[in-house]
Amino acid sequence: MKRFIVALFLVLALPLAVLAADGNKFGAVDIQKVLLMSEAGKEAKDQLSQKAGKYEAEKNTKEAELKKLKGELESQSAVLNESARGAKERDYQQRLKEYQRFLKDAQEDLQAKNDEFTGRIVDDIVKVAQEFGRKNGYTAVFVKSDTMIYLDPTADVTEDVLKAFNASRKKP
Repeated sequence: MKRFIVALFLVLALPLAVLAADGNKFGAVDIQKVLLMSEAGKEAKDQLSQKAGKYEAEKNTKEAELKKLKGELESQSAVLNESARGAKERDYQQRLKEYQRFLKDAQEDLQAKNDEFTGRIVDDIVKVAQEFGRKNGYTAVFVKSDTMIYLDPTADVTEDVLKAFNASRKKP
């Protein structure tokens, strides 16, 4: 399978090599790096961290309540009558379900926010990379990825796109 991918890449790269021989410029951008290193990416990460911190504090409070309730249940189970013990156990089980639901909802909310931030920022990065390519006379600007067998370091325009992206966000 790996040989097939390499062969396919070489077949597809041949027309690009012909274009490059004609003096065309090609570049590649590491979108992930721009996302992580950009001011917008850092702001999004900070916002997600703050939200995660709030969820973590709420999680710790709920865990402490559950631990206290379980301790009461265990210490009082011998002295409580059957119906009181059953009521306490049902209360504990109900709170445990609520806690588990809270954890699931918090995780889903954080993932949705991450996806929203990432999608919006990546769309903006792509627009800036396209504009960078047009302004600087590139025939094509590719997304740098693990499937690239070789990339001349001079064709890596990630830092330039990062600077352009950060600058584009400062414009009024």
